[in-house]
Amino acid sequence: MTTPPLRPLGRSGLQVSPLCFGGNVFGWTADEATSFSLLDAWVDAGFNFVDTADMYSSWVPGHQGGESETIIGKWLRKSGKRDRIVLATKVGKEMGEGKKGLRSAYIRAAVEDSLRRLQTDYIDLYQAHEDDPDTPLAETLEAFAALIKEGKVRAIGASNYSAPRFAEALETSVALGLPRYESLQPLYNLYDRAVFEDALRPICLAHEIGVINYYALASGFLSGKYRSAEDAAKSPRGAGVVAQYLNPRGLRILATLDEVAERYQATPAQVALAWQLAQPAITAPIVSATSLAQLQELVGAAQLQLDPDALEDLTLDSAEGV
Repeated sequence: MTTPPLRPLGRSGLQVSPLCFGGNVFGWTADEATSFSLLDAWVDAGFNFVDTADMYSSWVPGHQGGESETIIGKWLRKSGKRDRIVLATKVGKEMGEGKKGLRSAYIRAAVEDSLRRLQTDYIDLYQAHEDDPDTPLAETLEAFAALIKEGKVRAIGASNYSAPRFAEALETSVALGLPRYESLQPLYNLYDRAVFEDALRPICLAHEIGVINYYALASGFLSGKYRSAEDAAKSPRGAGVVAQYLNPRGLRILATLDEVAERYQATPAQVALAWQLAQPAITAPIVSATSLAQLQELVGAAQLQLDPDALEDLTLDSAEGV
């Protein structure tokens, strides 16, 4: 299997693989040993992009957040592969005891905690995990600018911003001569298309923003493993899948994925990701795996080139209101 070509992430100068490994599973559904093997296999397959957040996996009973970063840090120390990955993490979501938001003092404290857990002296892509409406954009961007100047951060990005706030953030950077958000991390997949395509994509294309979308497989729905309420009942993530995706439109999307997958001798997940990789503005969908078999399936998606007819079928059959 050939190594996938790297893609520019916005205007940051960072070059990233066409898929990004989502580190939310580390310390949650993948224990430390499994996480190490997944990260080694990811790099060995020619992929270099790994995304996490300081608050992963605070939703697990008994966890405080920082578990994913800690495992990545241990792997970096053990493997010596820091120079082979583009490491992304995030700040801003609740970390307990009022630790949240994008005020300058909090960003300053949070980055030091992340650097310590990650056992590195710099973060390639440091992202605002969500908008903080109570903090002026200028304050947040000035704090990030200081970290870039100090060499602790190479580039910055945003996640979960509305189109108006993201556009305002870009305008603020220009007006004040500050580093801008080079990437956006939105929800986007074959089912969840409208918000990104209608409001956010035009901004990203106009300003050459890299897009690293999350829930690329719609919580596993686009892999085809949830086709009924009975299927969904077998998984902790299944209940949400039933509520969101198991409807006539969702099943129509699965049927088209099945048709295209059969034509290409691929899997529905590989086809769903290949469609995303062909969309304007998309740089690297974020994907997760908890086994080497799942990881190898994901790796195969980066090699899959869909023809115009397949892309059109998927685009039309996944459109809302069809």
